[in-house]
Amino acid sequence: MSQKTNIDISDDARLLHLINTEDTHEIEGLFHAARELCSRHYRNAVYFRGLIEFTNYCKNDCYYCGIRKGNQKLDRYRLTLKQILDCCRTGDALGFKTFVLQGGEDPRFTDERMVEIISAIRKEYPDTAITLSIGERSRESYEALFKAGANRYLLRHETACGNHYRSLHPGAMSLSERKQCLYALKDIGYQVGTGFMVGSPFQTPETLLEDLRFLREFAPHMVGIGPFIPQADTPFGVYPQGPLTLTLKMVALSRLILPKALIPATTALGTISPDGRERALLAGANVVMPNLSPIDARQKYALYDNKICTGDEAAKCRFCIERRIKSHGLVPDMSRGDYQD
Repeated sequence: MSQKTNIDISDDARLLHLINTEDTHEIEGLFHAARELCSRHYRNAVYFRGLIEFTNYCKNDCYYCGIRKGNQKLDRYRLTLKQILDCCRTGDALGFKTFVLQGGEDPRFTDERMVEIISAIRKEYPDTAITLSIGERSRESYEALFKAGANRYLLRHETACGNHYRSLHPGAMSLSERKQCLYALKDIGYQVGTGFMVGSPFQTPETLLEDLRFLREFAPHMVGIGPFIPQADTPFGVYPQGPLTLTLKMVALSRLILPKALIPATTALGTISPDGRERALLAGANVVMPNLSPIDARQKYALYDNKICTGDEAAKCRFCIERRIKSHGLVPDMSRGDYQD
């Protein structure tokens, strides 16, 4: 940690104090230190990724997720290869140099089908980064997708506490398997992202501390942090959403722990507060992910309720967030924005 930040994160006791603090001056100092550290490595750049939500089918039944297998009220969809490529063409015309393919763990998207999709994107856009966010798969699967041209992989661990993980997921899922996937991805050569929800049911300051300890141990290239937002048709639909300030504190602490990480200002933050994404950028985040998915699919990718920007054209999303970034003295950057070793 740079001496300029003047924030002590040297041990667990200090981290736990910062997680718990309600002192406004101390919180603002934390945000300032994180922004300063981010600027030192990436100047004032905010990197853009084009998000393509290509399937809302999922074989899992996570208790917090609106696209869980058990949600019978959800209108399901799968994008075709042509539709995915159309999204990429829209993104390319808008200047995006990273496409993020995100979906549930959909058995229809086999290794062969994903290789076909990745290869088609790579052929048309040889210099564009391809990020995948499609859950737990075998090492052999990850290797095949990497060989086909995928560069990055996002797989949130959601919580680093085993007991807490079991309270959020059915028994067939395990934190140890999730971590094995993350370590395999890193070993293969992906730029790897992980992350967690803030304010999820049964979470405590101590479980958040475990999340920060795992980030320090695993040292991911990317960290996705967003508030828990309930989805009405899930077992956790009646729980309150995660708090904004605590989520921003976790963004800032993640920046201090991982000075070079790529950290998105998540859509979930913009959902719980009109300026949530901007506040995350001012607390150390440096990535935004406007949506390139077809408009008629966006509301169906219902991870949580009241998701923003589901009815906006891709161009409107891109230029709206660009204006908001510039208003805070930050610089929109449409390059690939790779992790800097």
